[in-house]
Parts: sequence; C-alpha cells; structure tokens
Amino acid sequence: MMQIYVSAEEAISVIKSGDRIFSHGSACTPNFLIDELARQSYRLKNVEIVSITQQGNVEVAKPQYKDSFFINSLFVSTPVRDAVNSERGDFVPVFLSEIPTLFRSGILALDVAMITVSTPDIHGYCTLGTSVDVARSAIDNAKLIIAQVNPKMPRTHGEGMIHVSRIHKMVWHEEELLTVNYGAKVTETEMIIGKNIAELIDDKSTLQMGIGTIPDAVLSCLHNHKDLGVHTEMISDGIVDLVAKDIINNKFKGTHLNRTITSFAFGTKKLYDYINDNPSFEFMDVEHVNYPINIMKNKKMVAINSAIEIDLTGQVCADSIGTYQFSGIGGQMDFMRGAALSEGGKPIIAISSRTKKGVPRIVPFLKPGAGVVTTRGHIHWVVTEFGVANLYGKNLLQRAKALIEISHPDDREMLEKATFERFKIGQ
Repeated sequence: MMQIYVSAEEAISVIKSGDRIFSHGSACTPNFLIDELARQSYRLKNVEIVSITQQGNVEVAKPQYKDSFFINSLFVSTPVRDAVNSERGDFVPVFLSEIPTLFRSGILALDVAMITVSTPDIHGYCTLGTSVDVARSAIDNAKLIIAQVNPKMPRTHGEGMIHVSRIHKMVWHEEELLTVNYGAKVTETEMIIGKNIAELIDDKSTLQMGIGTIPDAVLSCLHNHKDLGVHTEMISDGIVDLVAKDIINNKFKGTHLNRTITSFAFGTKKLYDYINDNPSFEFMDVEHVNYPINIMKNKKMVAINSAIEIDLTGQVCADSIGTYQFSGIGGQMDFMRGAALSEGGKPIIAISSRTKKGVPRIVPFLKPGAGVVTTRGHIHWVVTEFGVANLYGKNLLQRAKALIEISHPDDREMLEKATFERFKIGQ
C-alpha cells in the first residue's frame, strides 16, 4: 500500500530535542525539510545534524539557531563552513569509506534520517537519486526516516532503492535540483594541468575523479583516449560526452564490467537527465565504492585528487587552511591507496602552483594546524601547470628538488633556500 503524503510541518514534528539527524547531501540536500526544521527550532534544543557535503541554503546552520542545532560535519561545504568553524559546529576526521561504519556501529547512532528521493515506482520503490554515498547506511540504521519526494530527482540504478513502507513520513515537494557547473569554472591554468594529467593516462585505464574543476579539465582532454573505465566516488558533467562517445565504456575494468560505478553525482541538469533511469550507471554504497581492496581490483587505476597545499617532503593538506576547517578527508586516501595497490595504478595529486591570490601551494612547511590528508608515505604523482613529479621511492631531498621543478617560477628561489637550510646541501 502506498504511503500517504503529509505536510513538512507534520513530518518534522517527530523530531525531538537531543536527536541526532542525518541530512542527505549534495543535490539531495533536503532544504525544504531543513527550512521547516528551522521554523520549529523554538521547541528544539541540542539537536545534532550530521552530514557530508551540504548544498543550498541550509537554514539551520545560521547563527540564530545556535541554541537549537549543532552541525557535526563529516565533510565541510560552503553552507556549513562558518558553523563548523565556530561554537555552533565541529568536524569529524574520517575516511569517506568508513562513515557507514560510524552509523552501523552506533558511534554516531542516528535517530532520524532526512533524505530526498525520486518518486515511487509501480512497486513502491523510491531511489536515493543522485546521492547514495553514505545515505544508504543512514537509512539502514536510522530509527526514523523522513523523505522529501521530488519528481525532479533522477531515478538511479544500483543500491539506492528504498520501499515506501520503510519511510515513516513522506513529504511531496517538487523543485529543481541544486546544480554546479564545474566545466564553466575551469581556468587556463587548470586546462594545462588537465593536459598534463591526460598524458599520464593510458588507454584501458579506470578513473577516479575527485571534486572540483580540475577533474572536468582532465575529462575534457581525454577525447582521443580509448576504452576507459570509471570507478569513482563522484561524477560530474565532464563524464557525459565521454560515455556517449564510447570512450568510457568500462570494458576492461577489474570489477563491475560495462558499468560506471559511483556513489554520487553533482553537476548540471545535463548530467541529471543523462543518469536518469540509465542502467550503465550504478550508484553504490560508498563503503563498497571507496574500499581500497575493491579499487585495486581495477588495473591501471588512476586516482585524481586535489589539495590545498603540499610541503617539500610530500605531505598533502587537502582539508584545512591552517586550523580553519575548509572541507574534509573525503575519499582522497581511499583512492590514493587503492590506486597505489592497483597493477599499473597511478595516484595523482593535482594542484595549481599558486592560489588565485598568488599564495604558493608548494611550501617548505604546511601551515600550523594544517591537516595531513595524504601522508608522505602515500604520495606518488604530483601535477601542476609546470609539470609532473613522481615522488614514489624518492628520499626527502630528491622529493624537494622534484617539487621545486614543478613549482611556480617565482617561488623557486624561496623553496631552494628552504631546501638548503633543511638539508645543508653542499655542507
């Protein structure tokens, strides 16, 4: 029997003070329900909200709700960044692949999961749409499930199915999905980085692309490649044309042949329309997608991730600017390790040599308080617009020299001086 839809007010009324709530992420961020949660803040105290990347308004993260809601982020994004870096929130350092364990084990026991789903099919099944990721575990372990049913949400194949009988409160709300156009933001510098990375990618490789503009730049440079596969935590628009042209066909992967494997999608309407009811895309629990042993089964696994800064020994800070929490660990280490273990694999850190404000990204030392996401024991390839360095097997001095060669020319004197002071070259 089909579930009866209720108002957002009635649905949110089941939430009580002291609850821990999971909020669905990326294009599935349930802002209609979140707005109602904010309206009911007068009756709520000490409600903890856990999530990965939140998008849109996210009303409850604003300062006026500090007495009602605490934002405990597993991956920080723009709408919650101020809250996380204040007394109104905090950050949990955790590999993306291990977040489902936190829910299942009770370390982060969930009282409520607030999700966005596609409309039920004739059998009563909705899907988690564009974001299966950690939401699969959240709905499997939460005591109560509140779903925002959006007919604009793509129906995706894979592990995101949920029957309406498992949903405690369903709210119908039609709205356009949240979007981002990474391709439109790609700079000339990032295109050069994309070309440098594309030259490292062999035919029949399997790709993972992290979040941001550089992955789209790389994808735009792969139109002369053949027989690529995809096993990645996320996809964006850059993948569509490559799949349509059969450049990405997943014929030579080690697992999940003939299917693009991902855990979530975030892009434009073009991407959402393409994945809708498309059986060549399989959206899976991030615990499976990001498990390094599953990743390494793909030969020639290429993992492409970005960073905030990297020091001369190869330590990669990807989640903070000093002590300021900017993003999160995410899946970077899951895929860096998985690609390193893959036969012929290439784990790649891609960075511009400087920020848009001219601040060096290759530095003698990370900023005080910076978080090391990829250790110097896990680093292999580093790519900038000035070239490619492979640090694997190199000692500390050799690493410093290799990184200086791909740093911004105006930073090289400073880095050479720091290298001399550290290693006493010539003494």
